[in-house]
Amino acid sequence: MPTKDYSEGKSVVGNQAMVVSAHHEASRVGAEVLKAGGNAIDAMVAVHFALAVVYPAAGNLGGGGFMMYRPEGGEVVSLDFREKAPLAAYEEMYQDENGEIIDGLSTAGPMASGVPGSVDGMIRAHKRFGTMPLKDLIEPAYQLAKRGFAITAQQADNYNGTKQRFIDNNRDSTAIPLVRLDRLWQEGDVLKQKDLAATLKRIQKLGWEGFYKGKTAELLVAEMQSGNGIISMEDMERYESKWRTPVSGKYHDVTVYSMGPPSSGGIALIQLLRMSEYFPLESYGFHSPETVHVMTEMERRVYADRAKHLGDEDFWEVPRKELMDEDYLAGRVSEIDLGEATDSNEVEAMELAGQESEETTHYSIVDKDGNAVSVTTTINSGYGSKVFVTGAGFLMNNEMDDFSSKPGVPNLYGLLGGKANAIEAEKRMLSAMTPTILERDGKLLMVVGTPGGSTIITSVYQTILNVLDHKMTMTEAVSAGRVHSQWKPDFIFPEEGALDSAVIMALEKMGHAIKVRGTIGRVDAILVQPDGKLEGAGDPRGDDWAAGY
Repeated sequence: MPTKDYSEGKSVVGNQAMVVSAHHEASRVGAEVLKAGGNAIDAMVAVHFALAVVYPAAGNLGGGGFMMYRPEGGEVVSLDFREKAPLAAYEEMYQDENGEIIDGLSTAGPMASGVPGSVDGMIRAHKRFGTMPLKDLIEPAYQLAKRGFAITAQQADNYNGTKQRFIDNNRDSTAIPLVRLDRLWQEGDVLKQKDLAATLKRIQKLGWEGFYKGKTAELLVAEMQSGNGIISMEDMERYESKWRTPVSGKYHDVTVYSMGPPSSGGIALIQLLRMSEYFPLESYGFHSPETVHVMTEMERRVYADRAKHLGDEDFWEVPRKELMDEDYLAGRVSEIDLGEATDSNEVEAMELAGQESEETTHYSIVDKDGNAVSVTTTINSGYGSKVFVTGAGFLMNNEMDDFSSKPGVPNLYGLLGGKANAIEAEKRMLSAMTPTILERDGKLLMVVGTPGGSTIITSVYQTILNVLDHKMTMTEAVSAGRVHSQWKPDFIFPEEGALDSAVIMALEKMGHAIKVRGTIGRVDAILVQPDGKLEGAGDPRGDDWAAGY
């Protein structure tokens, strides 16, 4: 890799290439791959494995995600490397004999984990589009795990705050790399992960078989069998990520590409943007009562559709065309009263004839040739199931909670679901992840995405509106305060300080219930400026970082 020859920070303008991710070490790794002649997919692989080392809250080997890839001058493609339910999974597995949900069973411990897809996804994408040797792209992550890196203040707080949950959910507290038994973590402490380094070395040497077969797979299955987990060697060997048809649509003069099922993000985003064309959001103004009101009313309807109709298309017939139909969306818009809030109990999903965690993570990449990658990846809630694979050094996901454990019962983030997202063996759980790429006149315009569980869709939606309708720079759009609504629970959730008191009073007068909350999402995005330069913006809410040249 070359010596440093790029700019980095929260907001960076580059002439040729850009990486924005949740951690400065990962962004630096990606920038160095691009400087060395790698393309956007090469940088993606390097960033992904680096995040598994330096951002264990969400960066992962034991999770999954979605990739959108736009090759310059080529067709936009998407890759689903979402986790799958194990072969032994069944619909009522988190219910007791009375049909009641067993608290915590789908969110912590071995039984909460689906079969991980991250490693397969990276290898499959690299095999099709990569140009540099896979082992070279994993090497920076290996070195970060072996030699260690200095943790940030936010990470120190997170590790300390999660210490007891790590101890409660692992067999040997002395073997947990994120737990210090002698004292609390402090900013600048060096975190070394020798077991994770060994796992990365096996993937370097053996590729796919270095994770899904042999020692790593055996360690993972042994960890599951030590508790109530159900992932088997057969599950590991059968896992395959899948190329999917992206969701696409127009918003004014911009073409939007996003992820289709089993992510709900793309369809929901297109629904929101198409309905937004019926309202003069630019003249309403950013965070005016009118803008927040109509956004909330649209979101009620979109999340109601999500709960009923969205799931894994390999198991459920998702009405893509009907949900994004212009006449249907126009009808939805006609239901909206510009002066009064709708009771969410009165909003139903389309009738047909006949909190993911805030610790998901996203990264955006554009290379010197204009190839663009948008990836959102997760182990669900912060640090996933809290279970480390003993001897392998990585955390397992708790993605099984993203299924509907029981129709009508909300998951960790208050999202409702039904039969479309019921648990079935080898099914992929529904997601809100929304990795997105925008074009204007056939040219790349924006790469955007965020973590945030149920708030992912609305955060991406607002970031796009901030740039296109409210004329913000990418940095301003990412930094701006956010609001969220999701049908049920029936609240508008503004970040603290996002709405002034006069706007809140006006919304309450319309009949909205307001519940102020903490930060929403961590958007990492890239905007192609009119002169062709790239503006990379890392969200100030986290340690997010841009690096480009």
